[in-house]
Amino acid sequence: MRRLSTVLLVSAGLGLAGCSSVPTVSPTATVVPQPAARLTHAQANDVTVTALGLVGTPYRYGGNTPASGFDCSGLIGYVYKQRAGVVAPRTTAGLVDWGTGIAASGVRTGDVVVFLQGGRASHAGIYVGEGRFVHAPSTGGTVRLDTLRTGYWAKQPVAYRRP
Repeated sequence: MRRLSTVLLVSAGLGLAGCSSVPTVSPTATVVPQPAARLTHAQANDVTVTALGLVGTPYRYGGNTPASGFDCSGLIGYVYKQRAGVVAPRTTAGLVDWGTGIAASGVRTGDVVVFLQGGRASHAGIYVGEGRFVHAPSTGGTVRLDTLRTGYWAKQPVAYRRP
């Protein structure tokens, strides 16, 4: 709880986004993303609280657990699987079409935020309310809380998805 309070009080700095993760599953394993499921209000809240609780976890390209660290799609996959029982696509390219597209005016906690560069997905995070999102931004960094309305992120095209 102390960690969550600290997260909510600390303003995160800006950083360079970049996330083109690769799956870390065995080549013989088959993990198929589940079609979009309507998350209940309770599941969306669980996704949000869990994402906030992971702030400070180290970034690691291809990472998908708190122990190994996270990249952006690994963070999303872990949180949705643990808190909503939903398997998310393992790459940002898969996340851009996952679930249902949502207008910015309709975004709510638990939705996925996908950033676009040149018409392609380049980074993603989990919307946690009040214009903020949790994401694993870059090598050498940690999972953090940022705002969509200022600095670097305000200048990026974004798509919102609701699993």
